Amino acid sequence: QVQLVESVGGLVQAVGSLRLSCAASGRTYSSLIMGWFRQAPGKEREFVAAIRRSDGNTEYADSVKGRFTMSRENANNTVYLQMNGLTPEETAVYYCSGNLDIRSLLRRTGNSWGQGTQVTVSS
Repeated sequence: QVQLVESVGGLVQAVGSLRLSCAASGRTYSSLIMGWFRQAPGKEREFVAAIRRSDGNTEYADSVKGRFTMSRENANNTVYLQMNGLTPEETAVYYCSGNLDIRSLLRRTGNSWGQGTQVTVSS
């Protein structure tokens, strides 16, 4: 298992920016895929972005393409989510997640999870 710890989120105004980080420890295999999900009140947890630790390849939900960027820093087992152009509808708890398989990650099957961090976007 891999342990994941997210940075503190925060409050940002609409169209503002925020960067989240997630530090991994434990079984941080080179093949690990790390991702971000979010869950708004009363809604299901949804995929936001993912990155392969090995080669840095990324995937994004259509709703965030062009605005969010995920990156990694393997030396300290940390990934980042740079969020630009945030909207109030993106207010949610953001979760860092890890899996060795991208399809399992997206299906939320066998994922490791962080504790979540609140992001609030005011209008």
